[in-house]
Amino acid sequence: MQSFPAGPVGLISSIGRHGRLIGALAAREVSARYRGSLLGFAWAVVQPIFMLAIYAFVFSEVFKARWPGGTGSKPEFALVLFAGLLVFNMFAEVFNRAPLLVISNANYVKRVIFPLEILSVVSVFTALFNFIVSLGVWLVFYMIVAGVPHPTVLLLPVVLLPLLLFLTGLSWLFAALGVYLRDIAQITAIITTAMMFLTPIFFPVNAIPDQFRPLLDLNPLASIVQQVREIMIWDMGLDAIRFGTSMAVGLVTFMVGFAFFQKVRKGFADVL
Repeated sequence: MQSFPAGPVGLISSIGRHGRLIGALAAREVSARYRGSLLGFAWAVVQPIFMLAIYAFVFSEVFKARWPGGTGSKPEFALVLFAGLLVFNMFAEVFNRAPLLVISNANYVKRVIFPLEILSVVSVFTALFNFIVSLGVWLVFYMIVAGVPHPTVLLLPVVLLPLLLFLTGLSWLFAALGVYLRDIAQITAIITTAMMFLTPIFFPVNAIPDQFRPLLDLNPLASIVQQVREIMIWDMGLDAIRFGTSMAVGLVTFMVGFAFFQKVRKGFADVL
């Protein structure tokens, strides 16, 4: 009988033991996404450039939006907007894929002994690759319009750690739910759309009326988006309270998602 990793030690051991497999599966997913297309991997660069241009045009030219506290320039607005989208796009990719993660890999459940828990890790790694490519586009644009980025941008891996933990746990949770409740995929699509407009991506936090500010604290992406912008654009260091809170939320989600996935995975084969 197949034994499943239990607890933090078993989880870390499983991820470490299957490191090469995780890397191979992530590389395969990235390759499959662009295989057969005319531009190939170039789409990984073209897509974020196109989205940056569209969002910047709509919000800076059509809505005449300017980011308060900055220079008020259109290039700056595009940089601020895109920094927020980097975080949200990573969330959206992992979250929307989660409900179908196990279902689309049913052969791993039924036919072979496979560490199903790494599927969510692979999903996060794939999204991280797209994040890095888009970040490269952002850095090039920043150097063109503003010069050398602030040294605080080097803190980005630290700021992203809570997000990676949060997304992995969220993926485990919804991947497990998606096996038993097929409507989850539709629900996550609705939640993703809502999160786009409930996260301070297209607007600053101070644009939210005071009576609704407490609701923003319930959105785990809001704090991470703020911190990413602070280190990438505003030359600010880590806010210990916000980072600590994000880290706590990420760790709790990570452990709860893993525990739930392991608890219900025994029934996957019967359902699929």
